[in-house]
Amino acid sequence: MRLRVSAWAARSGAALLAPASAQQRYDIDLGRLDPAAVLALGDDVLLRAPDPAIDRLFKAVHASSRSDAEAAALCALFEPDAPRDLRAFQRVAGQLGDASRERFALAFTDIALGGLQGQPRQYDPLHARQVLKSAAATAAFLHEGFMPGLAADGGDDASRKARCQSFRWLVGVLDGLPQPDRAAATRWLLREGLSLAGGQG
Repeated sequence: MRLRVSAWAARSGAALLAPASAQQRYDIDLGRLDPAAVLALGDDVLLRAPDPAIDRLFKAVHASSRSDAEAAALCALFEPDAPRDLRAFQRVAGQLGDASRERFALAFTDIALGGLQGQPRQYDPLHARQVLKSAAATAAFLHEGFMPGLAADGGDDASRKARCQSFRWLVGVLDGLPQPDRAAATRWLLREGLSLAGGQG
């Protein structure tokens, strides 16, 4: 499939930033890129985007995860069966504050441009899973209730809140890791949600 990025997007570096109202809300503007390319490639975009672009998205997630007001909307993206495509992030970004919306929009600018123009990069899912499992072990040591929260599999409000709190703790640990490890873990989370081991457990 031939990838096409608009000349305006390639020049600007801020193609996904578009004011949506007088209150300066920011949305991810798919019209600035080739929507068919972005939506059809999906996972391939994540594998082509450079680590710094992926890490910018992690930093946006980390910043929002520290806010009690924004964490619930963010955590919904990382439920195991949740969609995590560009449109899903756009819906969640609409529930966040102005600064968070801008962070997400800029992060997706980097990922979309880098992913559509870049070459496939090496991605080792076993390494990514090991990074997450090590981070989970650290979070379990630091925070009582981390593992029960991560293992909660119910659809009730209490289970969702427990999973969300564990996710926030996990993101806090990942923030202290080197950028390549953060990028690997972020790719895993975007592809798999909170499924650290896959299958049982």
